[in-house]
Amino acid sequence: MPIYEYRCAACKRRTSVFVRSVSSPVRAKCEHCGSAKLTRLLSRFAIQRGPGDFGDPGDIDENDPQAVARWARQMKDEMGEDLGPEFDDMVGRIEAGEDPEAVMGGEGFGDEGGDDDF
Repeated sequence: MPIYEYRCAACKRRTSVFVRSVSSPVRAKCEHCGSAKLTRLLSRFAIQRGPGDFGDPGDIDENDPQAVARWARQMKDEMGEDLGPEFDDMVGRIEAGEDPEAVMGGEGFGDEGGDDDF
């Protein structure tokens, strides 16, 4: 049962939407202003495999977008999962010093909302 996060184009706030299953259609509206103009965000997630599998995220400065991007790439590599070209493009751009908000809100990342955390 996933929870998707969106950024509202109208009020710029984050909205979380609970969905009963991955295959269920998502009809999200901003919980703050009611707008349906949302952009889907890359949400934080965790996979429990065992102690020390992906490094401790507490070891990185969450206020340093480049450090977070490096950690995200490391986690993806250690998982051995293909998270798609959008992930690689966004992480690469942030690692290169591009503004995370511009990267996350740019074309190719979805058309459903935005995020305030990154």
